[in-house]
Amino acid sequence: MEVSLIGAPIDAGQRRAGCIMGPMAYRVAGLGAAIAELGHGVEDRGDLGPDAVQGAHCANPVVHDLDLVLGWTQALRRAVGAELALGRMPVILGGDHSLALGTVAGAAEHAASVGRPLFLLWLDAHSDFHTPLTTTSGNLHGTPVAWIAGREGFDAFGPFPAALPPERICLYGIRSVDPAEHAALLTHDIAINDMRVLDEHGIVAPLRAFLDRVRAAGGMLHVSLDVDFLDPSIAPAVGTTVPGGTTFREAHLVCELLHESRLVTSLDLVELNPFLDDRGMTAKLMVDLVGSLMGRKVFDRPTA
Repeated sequence: MEVSLIGAPIDAGQRRAGCIMGPMAYRVAGLGAAIAELGHGVEDRGDLGPDAVQGAHCANPVVHDLDLVLGWTQALRRAVGAELALGRMPVILGGDHSLALGTVAGAAEHAASVGRPLFLLWLDAHSDFHTPLTTTSGNLHGTPVAWIAGREGFDAFGPFPAALPPERICLYGIRSVDPAEHAALLTHDIAINDMRVLDEHGIVAPLRAFLDRVRAAGGMLHVSLDVDFLDPSIAPAVGTTVPGGTTFREAHLVCELLHESRLVTSLDLVELNPFLDDRGMTAKLMVDLVGSLMGRKVFDRPTA
């Protein structure tokens, strides 16, 4: 596998400063070396900057930094599409989760251009299913899945390129959903694997069921991994902590299953805020998880 690391120091999608330092924290924690040690080629493309956008408007007055988020969306859309066109796997080092507005758009455009369906695995405590018109915080990091699924209210962004049918989207590990998001999700056929589902059915079965659908369709898979997918006791460096997340062992199992599937074609690492970390423990854990996703195992054989 040929991997491209792309820094996206964006923190305009929320209000708590610190995510802008995320890309450098991943580099300091040794992400590139960890991937290279597993036999993959790695190129660090450095950090992107946003396109210049001015005059974007939203009818919801609480929405902030719309121009800047739009600029990042355009830049990331191009960058991800370009890497996929080269046959490389882009790994986006965030940065807050609004970056997925651009990364998934770029992946969707590329998938459409090669005649393959794109699927999305959203590893997150939150559903991020608000629109710019329904958000009460004004934070656009809570909107990507809504745009990807084709919800209205994204006039400034335009229609999502090659919109994903909801059945190609899997929300996995969620445990914090606003009432407006909940109501909207009930009208969409999205696979919703919240923590109760995972507690009742286990970590493996729901993920394998989704991966089987990707495989049967000959699809490409974009994985968007938010730090708050993990329990805050092991990953404190995130501004949106929600208790009850996945454990160390569960998260590694998810990543090992993703590796064994051979389906992942692009990856986001988002919401790491090094200012909130404890001696780099969260950055190191995220690097270890990427290692599992790229093939690291305790034994060089699958578990029986």
